[in-house]
Amino acid sequence: MEWQTSADTVPSSFITEAQARSLLGKPPATGAWRDGDPVGDRRFQDVGALDLEAGGRLGSARIAYETWGELSPARDNAVLVLHALTGDSHLLGPAGPGHATAGWWGGIVGPGLAIDTDRYFVVAPNMLGGCQGSTGPASLSPDGSEWGIRFPYLTIRDQVAAQVAFADRIGIDSWALVVGGSMGGMHALEWAIDQPDRVHRLAILAAPPVTTADQIALNSVQIEAIRSDPLYRSGDYYDAADGDGPTRGLALARRMALLNYRSPSELNERFERGWQSRISPLGSGGRFAVESYLDFHGNKFTRRFDANSYIVLVEAMNSHDVSRGRGSLAEALSAIEATTLVVGIDSDRLFPVEGQRRIAAHLRNGLDGTEPVVLSSSYGHDGFLIENAAVGEQIGRLLR
Repeated sequence: MEWQTSADTVPSSFITEAQARSLLGKPPATGAWRDGDPVGDRRFQDVGALDLEAGGRLGSARIAYETWGELSPARDNAVLVLHALTGDSHLLGPAGPGHATAGWWGGIVGPGLAIDTDRYFVVAPNMLGGCQGSTGPASLSPDGSEWGIRFPYLTIRDQVAAQVAFADRIGIDSWALVVGGSMGGMHALEWAIDQPDRVHRLAILAAPPVTTADQIALNSVQIEAIRSDPLYRSGDYYDAADGDGPTRGLALARRMALLNYRSPSELNERFERGWQSRISPLGSGGRFAVESYLDFHGNKFTRRFDANSYIVLVEAMNSHDVSRGRGSLAEALSAIEATTLVVGIDSDRLFPVEGQRRIAAHLRNGLDGTEPVVLSSSYGHDGFLIENAAVGEQIGRLLR
């Protein structure tokens, strides 16, 4: 549930006047990528019909994706990178037409980096239910209008089933590495459990084995923030004019989420009790700097995401439980054959290290035995997106 753009995953800082001016103007009703928008570096792959775990069905589905590097003649150098809740397929590259922000993992993936694109063929799909080119609520349904709240309920396993079908369609029989952080780590776990012969190495970053009651509770208030926006209109807002969509509810959900992505120590040290301007926030109409920080990133988020998609994806996160229908947690995780790296962040208050310890304890082929690697970072959950040197070192160790 972390923010996933390079612009957002830098250390927290005061919002400048130039940044504030960049968000002047009314936001669109949805920040989803829509057919007819600039394609950018996206490619598209139809994956056919999908029967869903909860009983729904998509008659057809499409996955948007991007690739870097070259697939080897033996087809044995493919790496699957799975993004988190608000990420997309734009793993690497500048912002530009079709891409509102620069790539979100440019410190890890690229020539000479931990995931070396001179050596590996890197594939990054946008997850099913997302809003950046893959089939989701903002996509057109068979009747020619947007799916909206008619879009079927998805689980993490449904999204992985779509990724498996996608891999089949593009001709990748096995992955040298599957890596994911946060929600992407949930997908990576399901890949390794459900398709053990197709995953040679596995990296789980800041992800849990199950979504806990506490995490579901945090998700529920974000969903309610969106649904309580009068301009949400029961999910039927796609024809609304700029400024008339559910952007206040979506921005509020984002602000709630951001508080779980960073650590208290970082926010306290960065902002202390600083004011955003010379106007006092103590009854004179001014604002504390941390308030403006949350406001800015909430409003920025509405320009690249879709409210219905946010709900679908958060509900999919709530479904996460690798042991469901597989006996105990130990039995489920013992199905993983891949050499596995598990990384936690010591200041993560969204998915605390205890979850990574539960994963590592039941692995047959843990890179570090039955213990995770615990990185020290003041950045909380988002440390896996910010601490490039430390994370890169661990992924490089796995690939060596």
